[in-house]
Amino acid sequence: MPPRIPILDCLRAGRVSAPSQLTLPLRPFSTTPGVQGKFSVRPKKKISHDPYIVAQRNRKKAASLTRRAELEQQRVENLGDPVRGISTPFVESFATGVPLENIDEKKVPKDELHLNYALKPEVLQKTLEKSKDLAVPRQEKQEASTSSYPWPEIKYDTAEKTETAGDAEARRQEDHERAAEAISRITALSNGSSKDRMRVNITRCVQTFGRHNTDRIFPPRAPALPHDNSAHPLRPETNIAQVSKRVGPDTGSSEVQIAILTAKIKTLSDFLETRGKGDKHNKRNLRLLVHRRQKLLQYLRRKERGGPRWQHCIEMLGLTEGTWRGEISL
Repeated sequence: MPPRIPILDCLRAGRVSAPSQLTLPLRPFSTTPGVQGKFSVRPKKKISHDPYIVAQRNRKKAASLTRRAELEQQRVENLGDPVRGISTPFVESFATGVPLENIDEKKVPKDELHLNYALKPEVLQKTLEKSKDLAVPRQEKQEASTSSYPWPEIKYDTAEKTETAGDAEARRQEDHERAAEAISRITALSNGSSKDRMRVNITRCVQTFGRHNTDRIFPPRAPALPHDNSAHPLRPETNIAQVSKRVGPDTGSSEVQIAILTAKIKTLSDFLETRGKGDKHNKRNLRLLVHRRQKLLQYLRRKERGGPRWQHCIEMLGLTEGTWRGEISL
């Protein structure tokens, strides 16, 4: 390769007429010596292909993944299911709306029996008795009644009457029992829709957790500590004084809203497990309900400080730490 001649010497010798005719090699900016000296290229890590080392690395990775799965399973078991929690008789009764039996009224408010179409059992019983009385013919009523009423005697043509009084009474009793059975099936919540059961379950939650009933059983919240050295006031056993101040049933307290959300979560989760596996809209609704209940549980736990209202809410609804502690991901 011939030696390079400087540019000025070429111009003086007349070999090049103008600098524009020169073709000089251009050096890019990235290859300048100053830039190259600032950065150092890390050598690539050599991957060993030794079968012993590869098998040892795979065993360590498998052991790490197994331990991680065990810790996750243990955490889930300790915290519980964030959606369903623990199954309790009160939560299981949401499917039928039937009240619980053998409950101590001193610890839990009494749960009443509810029927479909907002009917009361006592009103339905009176209606059935009235219908049974209306089924008796007027002639037999007049014969059984006293003669003190100045009613004109009504005569009926009894030529075609063949059954006796006992047979007629037995027939009417059988018809009445058949009609009562039909009415009981119509008004049963088990034969109603999910909306009817949800309406009854909301009423049951208000009656069971509402403070217009629980104030008669549980004491009020503990008062704050006095600033001076005076004795701490004792809490009364119940909070009946607050019951008289209420205008209607309590529907807005935290425990009532938590119970209503639990009923909705159970209904929605049962639907998603059976028929709505691809229903993304209701899956989002389930997440919203679970996180809303989590916020209310954290608030109630902070305010009640593990008091009787908190214990009553947790035990009746079967809620675990997974329902209010940590991050819930569904």
